[in-house]
Amino acid sequence: MSSDLDNNHLKDDREYFQSLDGLRILVVDDDVDNCILFAFILESYGVQVMTSASAIEALELIKQFEPNLLISDIAMPEVDGCSFIRRVRTLNPPLGTIPAIAITAMCTEEDRNFALKSGFQSYLSKPVEPTDLATEIVKIITIA
Repeated sequence: MSSDLDNNHLKDDREYFQSLDGLRILVVDDDVDNCILFAFILESYGVQVMTSASAIEALELIKQFEPNLLISDIAMPEVDGCSFIRRVRTLNPPLGTIPAIAITAMCTEEDRNFALKSGFQSYLSKPVEPTDLATEIVKIITIA
């Protein structure tokens, strides 16, 4: 049973996050379940999502998909998220200037600072609440 208050809250959320509708976001995470979860969350906000299980694959997908935003895990095999974003930043504009959010279970201040110095604009710790993710995306695309 839902109340009018609950319905108003959902309406407010939809209106606030309406700016996500139609965005193209590339999610990079070596954990396929995380890719599926992030895609589900983002698609519920009207986002077009492409996922990649590796940074190497993601570098190719960026050129084809031309996302408005990147979301990348940090701890990945072969090429980690910080190395990935440094490689992205060497691409010609507009690809090299795509806003990016680091998402990781590594939650120390040192890890956060390293991710931001590597080229991410934001940093969220796993597990990520859907509303927190959407709010961070709105902040970043508003600034970009």
